[in-house]
Amino acid sequence: MLTLKQLRYFTALARHRHFGRAAQECHVSQPALSLQIQELEAFLGCQLVERRRGAVALTEMGAEIAERGRRILLETSDLIDHARHRRSLLSGELDLGVIPSIAPYLLPATLPLLQRRHPALDLRLRETQTATLLDELIEGGLDVALLSLPIERPGIETLPLFDDPFLLAVPVETSPNAPPFRPDAPFAGESLLLLEEGHCLRDQALSFCRTTPGGSRRQYGASSLSTIMQMVANGFGTTLMPAMALPVELRPDMPVRLFRFAAPGPSRSIGLAWRRTSPRKADFEALGAILAEVGTALTAGRLPAAEAEMIRLAA
Repeated sequence: MLTLKQLRYFTALARHRHFGRAAQECHVSQPALSLQIQELEAFLGCQLVERRRGAVALTEMGAEIAERGRRILLETSDLIDHARHRRSLLSGELDLGVIPSIAPYLLPATLPLLQRRHPALDLRLRETQTATLLDELIEGGLDVALLSLPIERPGIETLPLFDDPFLLAVPVETSPNAPPFRPDAPFAGESLLLLEEGHCLRDQALSFCRTTPGGSRRQYGASSLSTIMQMVANGFGTTLMPAMALPVELRPDMPVRLFRFAAPGPSRSIGLAWRRTSPRKADFEALGAILAEVGTALTAGRLPAAEAEMIRLAA
């Protein structure tokens, strides 16, 4: 008889193409996983994988079974969610993925509020970059993701929550008589400090600045906004910093000046994303309402002082 366990093991193997890593994901020994795959092949009467030294290749039938199995497992997960959560809002287990440029700034204020209002919720967090979050969301490893919108993935529904404006952060050594920042030209004599490749915040900053690959400005890739703010404070360059991060990353003694942008200034849209087939939309909307409440207060009411003369974006 075909079992959900066999499908789960096989889809993990199809994803990793490696028995050891698939067994680790499924929390079983490698021989136990291999035995289940063999039993699945025997029941279906066809070979699903080609076993090679150190790696695995799917047969043509194996690739089709892996895709069908993935859909069956997602439908099964949705069925269980529908049965367990149909009566009580935001209760039971919920796997939330968050991008690194949001998690340390929005979650500390949100989690206590969420716990007080929904004590029956068992929230499990996963922090990683957008592409990985969306892959895990589609595969069923996550229920919902908190990230920057828009995203373009089929089968995904999104809910905008609030806008997070960007401010220009410069070292105090920058001359007050310097020409105003223009998004159609690089900072004269400056280096733009950005997160490393793979972070959506990097792409958004580059879009706002209209940077060209052939420009003379050097670009530094950092793994965290904390590193970037420290580099600005030490005179290594300038950056566009999301307002959400400033209460944490900008200390009162830091030699950094902030400039606001005149409306309509650059910002990012923060929102939730989930599989369109998920039966927990009401849960996600309730979670979104709390996140929007905290996020709006965070970006509007707790910002450090910025320069009174706002930078006007070029038309």
